[in-house]
Amino acid sequence: MRSIFAALLLLLFAAAPVCSAESYEQRVHRFDYDPKTPLEIQDAGSQNRDGIQVQTLSYVSLKGGRVPAYLVVPPGKGPFAAIIYAHWAMNGSSMRNRTEFLDEALVMARAGVVSLLIDAPYARPGFVQSPDPLGPQETEVMFQQIMDVRRGVDLLISRSDVDPNRIAFVGHSFDAQVGGVLSGVEKRIKDYVLMCGVLAVADEVMSNDEGMVATRAKLGDENIRNYLATYDWLDPVHYISHAAPSALFLQHAKTDGISGAGPAEHFFAIASQPKTLKLYDAPHALNAEARHDRVEWLQKELHLKSVDYKALDKLPELPQPFVPGPVLAPQS
Repeated sequence: MRSIFAALLLLLFAAAPVCSAESYEQRVHRFDYDPKTPLEIQDAGSQNRDGIQVQTLSYVSLKGGRVPAYLVVPPGKGPFAAIIYAHWAMNGSSMRNRTEFLDEALVMARAGVVSLLIDAPYARPGFVQSPDPLGPQETEVMFQQIMDVRRGVDLLISRSDVDPNRIAFVGHSFDAQVGGVLSGVEKRIKDYVLMCGVLAVADEVMSNDEGMVATRAKLGDENIRNYLATYDWLDPVHYISHAAPSALFLQHAKTDGISGAGPAEHFFAIASQPKTLKLYDAPHALNAEARHDRVEWLQKELHLKSVDYKALDKLPELPQPFVPGPVLAPQS
């Protein structure tokens, strides 16, 4: 059955418009912006967490509105390594926002890391989910998040306590897709951790997941073709092969029906070197082992002297909410 869908996929992309034939350089230029545009940072206060400052702030989004964020800053003058953490979009999760990685960021602060944790557009006040799963909203949200992360890099390198040569990105699920695009676009980020991300959107759309099969039957092939053609230029598959010299660490869940072992190995084969892949006996939320491996990899890549792994391993695992079935809109 999957081979039939694969054949259909080839037909869908063969009928895609001119944008699918764009070169890598042309696609990258879609993300051009003026880095001198004022961030207009607004400070909403901070908390002292055992010597670590957790600052609540926001900055202007190039696509309108403001980007809510936490900035987690260790004591001292630095220069510190920095990590941008970007959360998943799983419906039903209480951590479908910048809080997903806050505990991890606090542990990393003790190792000498400044962390920026941002709310994605769908987690911001006033966002209304479109009822049309094949409408433009998903593309618009993903593009905005990519640009908001790039502005986050601007924010970090503007700080005297951040080492601009030691900046990493950690993205989960939807934001792993964002990171897949960024890896070929944003070269100021030296290391990318991509957790359970669908790095070729057609793999998700054409998967054998029961909910996705039902969705395809409901929406129709022609509508699916148009959706894939519209999304093609923003598909991470076009960018992760150009991530070098940035390093990639792909983390995937064996029991994840969308981004499990098969898709993960496919994504890994496409990605440029240097790269690492690890699979976990876990759901889409991953687990404590994945967190430990992620931090260990970041410690090496960011040249951190030490990490409190005892504190890290005591952190609670991210709960995996029940989701009745996928749709073609951010929910991963």
